[in-house]
Order: sequence, then C-alpha cells, then structure tokens
Amino acid sequence: MIRTVESAPHVSAPVLAAYSYCEAVTGQQARNFAYGIRLLPTPKRRAMSALYAFSRRVDDIGDGALTGEVKAARLEDTRELLTRVRDRAVAEDDTDPVAVALAHAADTFPIPLGGLDELIDGVLMDVRGETYETWDDLKVYCRCVAGAIGRLSLGVFGTEPGARGAERAPEYADTLGLALQLTNILRDVREDAEGGRTYLPSDDLAKFGCSAGFSGPTPPEGSDFAGLVHFEVRRARALFAEGYRLLPMLDRRSGACVAAMAGIYRRLLDRIERDPEAVLRGRVSLPGREKAYVAVRGLSGLDARHVTRRTVSRTVRRRA
Repeated sequence: MIRTVESAPHVSAPVLAAYSYCEAVTGQQARNFAYGIRLLPTPKRRAMSALYAFSRRVDDIGDGALTGEVKAARLEDTRELLTRVRDRAVAEDDTDPVAVALAHAADTFPIPLGGLDELIDGVLMDVRGETYETWDDLKVYCRCVAGAIGRLSLGVFGTEPGARGAERAPEYADTLGLALQLTNILRDVREDAEGGRTYLPSDDLAKFGCSAGFSGPTPPEGSDFAGLVHFEVRRARALFAEGYRLLPMLDRRSGACVAAMAGIYRRLLDRIERDPEAVLRGRVSLPGREKAYVAVRGLSGLDARHVTRRTVSRTVRRRA
C-alpha cells in the first residue's frame, strides 16, 4: 500500500517562498494541470507544483533553441541537481527555488524521484531527434515523459488504506500518463511537425498514407488522415479505460484532481475525434466553463464510482 503524509509540519519562510515560485510557474505555464491540482489540499498542491516546475525546466531545455550538444549538457546539469535533491544536499536558503521546493516535497511525501531521471532520458530522446517505428517504440518515450509523471504524482497522492488492488496503482498511473501523452501528440501534430518532430509511429503513418507528414492546414494528398486520427483515438481511449482503474484507489480530493486532469484530456480527445483536421488548423482546447464542469464531476466522485461499478461488473462476468 502506498501512503502519503496528509499534513505537513510548520513550513519555513524560505520554503514557502520556493513553493510560491513553483505555483506561479504552474499557473502561468500549465493551465490544465493547474486546474486539476487546485482540488488538492495545500501540502499536496505545493508538492505537485514543485514536480511541475522541475519538469517544466527539463522540457524547456529540450524545446529551446540551443544546439543539441548544449541541451544535452544542461540536461545533465539538471540531473546533477536532482542527485543533490535525492541526497538531501539542498539547503532551505539555496538560491534555486525549484530545488528547495522539490527537496521539501521529497522529504514530505514518498516521491519516486527516479521518475524525474526518466523524464530527462525522454527529453534527451527529443534532443537526439529520435523517431518511432511502432507503438511499442513510442511507448518507451511516452513512459519516460508522461508515465513517469503519473508515478511521481502517485507518490504525492498515495492510495487509500485497504484499497483493493493498490499494488497495481503505479501501473495504472503510468498507463494514464500514456493516455494523456498520446492525446497531446494528436493535439500537437502540426506544431510538432513545424518543429521538425514526428511522434506518431511510422508504421501507423504509412498504413494511412500520411508518411509525407503534416506541414500545412490540410492532410497529405491522398491520405486517410481521419482514419489515422480515429485509430490513435481508439488506442488512447483504451489507455484511459485502463488508467482510470486508479481512481477508486485514491482519496476523494486526489481522485478529483486526477479525474479533472484526465477528464479534460478525454474531452479534448472527443473534439479531435469529431473533427480530426482541426489539429492541423490550430490548437484544440476546452473553454473554461467545460473545464469547470469536469472538475465538479471529478470532485463529486462520479468518475471513480463509474470505474468501480464497471470493474465489479467485469469481475462478476469473469466468475460467471
């Protein structure tokens, strides 16, 4: 069983300032993520913002305009900082607020910091310009940049005492991360192409006549772009269905946070499915009122109860 600390002891002024910095970064740069973590109690919300701020730093290095060699060197510097956090070698008055906040979060919650090493590995794959022939190949990348974030988050959330199947919670958190990442890949297909990146497996692109890539607001001539999108949407839906088995294992507010973030991405997936070419014309997003509805639904526990009923139903059918 994975446990977390629900409340933290007195937090010093330097640590509070560090957390405030991380929360500002999260609010400015990750609206969907920030929307979800608002539902958490203060200690968990702060810890999640520290995880995001560190992850954002890693992503920004990968997405920046520096040479590949310089990016790789800076990522290794970030890995050294992570080692300092792991070794409890970051003082509260350190000049790096992200390091201070992450160190405090790691002391408060059983966060598997190795997941941040995996994130760095995934961004190094981007720096090297790796492409992916099959879904199995792409899963390796997705597990580094998103599945690992799911497992890190679970370290903050913890599982409820006595939750059935809690030993599989990290697996479900990882799978939910894959679902979110595949949705991101679909949403950002043109933006990534303009940046010289292709994430969708080359086998899938070839199957639907899309090997020429996505350099404009219309699909490649003669391709079945809608078929490709619908194929990937079905894959993402299967990942969501499996990952959602995590929800009944979490406390109410942690479950609401996960349900809100995942629910936003599921609705993005719905929009992409209805109009596949929208991802070539611009960034698909949800209005604030729809995000609010998803958050209320998560806080009410509707998604967790639905998953529980479905799991019980499947178990009964297997035994019948």
